[in-house]
Amino acid sequence: MKTPIAIVDDNPLLIQSIGRNLSLYEEIEIVFTAKNGIDLLDKIKQNQLPKVILMDIEMPQMNGIQAVYEVYQRYGHQIKIIMLTVFDQEDKIFHAIQAGASGYLMKDEKASTIINSINEVLAGGSPMSSIVATKILELLRSTQKLQVIDNQPNEVQPKDFELTKRETEILQLISRGMTYKQIAEQLFVSDKTIKKHIENIYNKLHVNSKYEAMQLARRYNWIKI
Repeated sequence: MKTPIAIVDDNPLLIQSIGRNLSLYEEIEIVFTAKNGIDLLDKIKQNQLPKVILMDIEMPQMNGIQAVYEVYQRYGHQIKIIMLTVFDQEDKIFHAIQAGASGYLMKDEKASTIINSINEVLAGGSPMSSIVATKILELLRSTQKLQVIDNQPNEVQPKDFELTKRETEILQLISRGMTYKQIAEQLFVSDKTIKKHIENIYNKLHVNSKYEAMQLARRYNWIKI
């Protein structure tokens, strides 16, 4: 018996491409496609209930994460959802999983990998692209590290996150409201160098914005206000 699946993406050419590649496998049947979350919810009512949905994230009207939540609330474990997206940001991954997604794949995966992931999710597994699994492991390690050092908040130093003296200095300058250009001029380096330092700081602190970096720095009293 074929496994009924659905594909949700706002790019019709991409849906056509994925559908064409997956149609080569006899074990699945694409019962319908949808262009966003609202379209998906309507088509679920009108068609055979899919066992697995391949879901994009960025879509108009109702994005993939919102759609995952709605499907999970209405149909529970009757439908398994695998995110199929170009986004590998930590917040997207965790929000999708929290909403009810069972797997997370990148769109450049081979059709055979997607088919194997469909079988895996139906068997109770949680398939993930290797790059996604790596990011989750990094976040878990970061969380464990924070839990350990939070027991001694006054002793947490930038070196605990492997920040260099220059990176700590840049954090201090950012806290004063200086722009990247102003920081570059003060430190006699190029704007490009400062941007690279900022990127390293974000990676080491596991944050995605200046605001989050400042919150963490203030939390551990690394910067003088």
